[in-house]
Amino acid sequence: MKIGIIGTGAIGGAIARKLASAGHEVKVANSKGVEGVKDFAREIGADPQDIRGVVRGVEVIVLSIPFASIVGFPKDLFSSISEDVVIVDSNNYYPGVNHGVIQEIEDGMVESLWTAEQIGRPVIKAFNMLLAHSLANSGKPEGGERRLGMLVAGDDTIKKAKVMGLVGDMGFDAIDNGLLKDSWSQQPNSPGYCCDYTAEELNDIRSKSTATKESVFQNHKRFDAEFVALANGDFSHENVIRVNRELNK
Repeated sequence: MKIGIIGTGAIGGAIARKLASAGHEVKVANSKGVEGVKDFAREIGADPQDIRGVVRGVEVIVLSIPFASIVGFPKDLFSSISEDVVIVDSNNYYPGVNHGVIQEIEDGMVESLWTAEQIGRPVIKAFNMLLAHSLANSGKPEGGERRLGMLVAGDDTIKKAKVMGLVGDMGFDAIDNGLLKDSWSQQPNSPGYCCDYTAEELNDIRSKSTATKESVFQNHKRFDAEFVALANGDFSHENVIRVNRELNK
């Protein structure tokens, strides 16, 4: 499949590397232009592009940049792209980390619905609920022991199926999480978020949870202070997963 990935940070870079390794034709772009992404592209066997080139002639586009940076895209970036092209939103709302407060989301708007509104195209939500370390290192062959689960949400069943296939290619078990409006349940600090659960474990945690869209957002707002206290200075991957499992229920 021909895939364009916008953003080559920890998450976008891991997605690009995994998909290129799985045999897909991958283009990559970041905010530094072709020269700024050339070395990374060469390393993973991808094609370096600028922001317009990365969306041209592809079947899937993955957005993996700081959440609010979407508003900086050229207004016509997707205007000439076929309606059949799948656009994947892998971003998460973390105000104060790399962008400011977005009032619509503070008022309850689902993150990916906001993203879709900004770009004027529907999106599929995926690749957002595993840590970068897990994305890069925890993929396993189908049927492998403790293969991790990953939620995928979206309104178009055909497009969602394509993304679920890519999740499988990366070494994870895709779980259909319903419509895009339901993707609040895979937003930051939702049950199972960044907890390295298998699909069976993730489904079990979610089936027992009483979380609501409102409670997930409130959990997100107080998470940082609680996380620091529980981590007790140990920010190893294993301890981060332990703390996440304690908080994201």
